[in-house]
Amino acid sequence: MSMQVGSAGEPAHQPSVRLAERENSAAKFKAAAMNWLLLLPATLFLIGCFGVPLLALVKISFEGEGGPFSAYETLIFDDVFLTVFWNTSKLAIIVTMISVLLAYPTAFLLSRLRGTLLSIALYCILVPFWISVLVRTFSWMLLLERNGPVNGTLMFLGITDQPLKLLFNNFSVYLGMIHVLLPYAVLPIYSSMLKLDQRLIQASNGLGATNLQTFWKVYLPLTANGVMTGAIFVFLMALGFYITPSLLGGLNNLTVAMLIDNFVNERLIWPLAAAASFILLVIILVILGVATRFIALKQAVTVR
Repeated sequence: MSMQVGSAGEPAHQPSVRLAERENSAAKFKAAAMNWLLLLPATLFLIGCFGVPLLALVKISFEGEGGPFSAYETLIFDDVFLTVFWNTSKLAIIVTMISVLLAYPTAFLLSRLRGTLLSIALYCILVPFWISVLVRTFSWMLLLERNGPVNGTLMFLGITDQPLKLLFNNFSVYLGMIHVLLPYAVLPIYSSMLKLDQRLIQASNGLGATNLQTFWKVYLPLTANGVMTGAIFVFLMALGFYITPSLLGGLNNLTVAMLIDNFVNERLIWPLAAAASFILLVIILVILGVATRFIALKQAVTVR
């Protein structure tokens, strides 16, 4: 059987294949162009509302009286700033650890609930997202004051003879921040638990492993990605927290965000404020960049 060829010696069907390839490429290009066109408004919004102010902030940070890098030198070699940064890091680490320890059993309970009970439990987790942080912080101030309900209950039960100092210290700051940030730890862990293949748990139990062995060797490693994701979310947000530490904390609870506010509103040293803000931003971006090399953040926050 002879094969039909074109004028150039090519198979007769070759031009139609090339035409189909060109049409396919054109369709892909059109789809990509449409996607970029849809992203254009959001991109312009981010550039105008975030990119341009950020560049202005960086410019201000180099306008110190002692030279372009004087603000950064002052902050890096100043004991006060280093102490404040260490206190902020310690606060963020402690809040992150407690939040994860509380979030894990909470997420485990959510993964076991079904129907109406699950809806109610999720509603209780998500309600804090709909309430202002300022409102929640003032609520804790009312609850923890000397004549508040907490001290009143403790004295009524005979646990203490006089009101305890529950405000303007580490305890109140930890309590307020954990209340705000706990949902950010619960949801990624809950998502990782939902995606866990239950057949692996059944296989472990079927091979004679105890519940504790199954948890340590199977369940916890498979949900570790969600734990690390929740911990990173809480830690990064705690680093820049301002409202709760400033209202519930004392003089020993000064954070980097509060120091920046002091530079702007009281001392009026804009280069120092801009430099401190940029240093904090760089640290957060570095931590996030390193974390994404080892943890699939996108997968951890996706339920299915």
